[in-house]
Amino acid sequence: MSVSRILLGLLEPQAQHGYTLRQRYDDWFGASRPLKSAQVYATLQRLDRDGLIDLAGVTAGEGPDRRMYAITGSGVVELERWLDEPEVPDVTGTRRVLFAKVLIALSSGRPADVLLDRQRQAHHARLREMRVRRQSGDLIDQLDADFEMYHLDADLRWIDGAVGRLDRLAAIVLSGSTDGA
Repeated sequence: MSVSRILLGLLEPQAQHGYTLRQRYDDWFGASRPLKSAQVYATLQRLDRDGLIDLAGVTAGEGPDRRMYAITGSGVVELERWLDEPEVPDVTGTRRVLFAKVLIALSSGRPADVLLDRQRQAHHARLREMRVRRQSGDLIDQLDADFEMYHLDADLRWIDGAVGRLDRLAAIVLSGSTDGA
């Protein structure tokens, strides 16, 4: 997820302080991806350096001065480019690691069905967490939980399909063949 582009989007309606931006980010995305204050301010510095935001004012208060940031015309153009660009489906991360673990387990003579069973249990535990979140959360939490639940469901279908083909896959992996025959 592009924190910098999300911050641009949060700044577009009106100039805001870094603290306010972090609160808005956490309200919308923090349940699945909490954001540290240092990351907000480092990102704001980069956006300012790149001409995508400007310092719109400084207010004094208890502690350090509070800087107000506003999106620039270039920032709006970049935000529009980001919003218009379709996301490449993510096959990295957990999904790719699980696939790699299956192949490595099979190539070393280890039982891949055991690791797939453990992964299935972890997915079911996460599904339970997401169901609770969906039931107790606001509309944003519900939509976020649905998004993750649908992906977990797809992963579980893949796990079930992989378990059904482990014997054939093991034969291919152990033979060193790459043609899938």
